[in-house]
Amino acid sequence: MTEALIVIDVQNDFCPGGALAVPDGDQVVAPINAMMARFDTVILTQDWHPAGHSSFASTHPGRGPFDTQEMPYGQQVLWPDHCVQDSDGAAFHPDLRTDGDLIIRKGFRPEVDSYSAFFENDQTTPTGLEGYLRTRGITDLTLVGLATDFCVAFSALDARRLGFSVRVVPEACRAIDLEGSLEAQIENMRQCGVEFA
Repeated sequence: MTEALIVIDVQNDFCPGGALAVPDGDQVVAPINAMMARFDTVILTQDWHPAGHSSFASTHPGRGPFDTQEMPYGQQVLWPDHCVQDSDGAAFHPDLRTDGDLIIRKGFRPEVDSYSAFFENDQTTPTGLEGYLRTRGITDLTLVGLATDFCVAFSALDARRLGFSVRVVPEACRAIDLEGSLEAQIENMRQCGVEFA
């Protein structure tokens, strides 16, 4: 009862045909569904941006998707508009099992993005996930979903910083890989004690 599966952002906009499609993003659905039965606790996260979110390139005149912008909390990649609240793109992939214990929505504050399942990108504003896990007595986390080098990695690194045991399952993840970001984040995760299986 001390283990949880955390399914990160398996949403239409991150799958083929979506606004911010991760290559082969839909290929994670079957392995994730198969894994769910092995965990007593399953938590899903959902990117949930208001229209005009500050991380959207469209809100910064003259800037394009994948440019970077300095924000009060640090450097931010600017993204195509994606996972806008209540849109089809924000919905979970239709084949994904969503009968988990909890859904954590993140990125809903207009002024700050949120990659991690635990904190906004300011690294201080919590999502509430840590408290939920602590009160359930959960200590060991398995992370899967999209994208390996952004939301999965940020979640894994924060979980380790908070003292959780963390495992990432590459078969059930896919990456965006911006200019070597996948290799860099895998190394960051290994350095922080994240296991891969």
